[in-house]
Amino acid sequence: MPDDRLSSLPDTPVPKPGQLLARGVCRHLDSHDFVTVEELIPTAGLRVDVMALGPKGEVWIIECKSSRADFQSDQKWQGYLEWCDRYFWAVDDAFPTDLLPEGTGLMIADAYDAEILRMGPESKLAPARRKVMVQKFARHAARRWHAARDPGFTSSWGL
Repeated sequence: MPDDRLSSLPDTPVPKPGQLLARGVCRHLDSHDFVTVEELIPTAGLRVDVMALGPKGEVWIIECKSSRADFQSDQKWQGYLEWCDRYFWAVDDAFPTDLLPEGTGLMIADAYDAEILRMGPESKLAPARRKVMVQKFARHAARRWHAARDPGFTSSWGL
């Protein structure tokens, strides 16, 4: 019998497949001492699924793709490369990974965990860009925390 407890709660959206992958990725990265935020905007026109900040200041971006169509409709992913030290795709175990570009990282994920199958090549951010990204990460996380603590508050920044 399906568990309808979440769907019967008011204002509780049912997570989409990509959001479930992101949850598993975030849980896995925590085990590597990375902290994460979802749906961060590094610059106008781009929104990454997961940004991870490592214990030594490493910046990773992970794009979660739930299907072939989801991947094929993504025309912006190369624009993310200049905003991170490493770039990864996160897909489920049924995804045709041969579609994914060589020279990028790969994680297999589900809603509960993930595994890094291929490390993304390292391309270190310039110090000024790293500072910008760490500040964006901190501000994004703080806004999310504020929204969780004060659900009636509406930020002028649209979070």
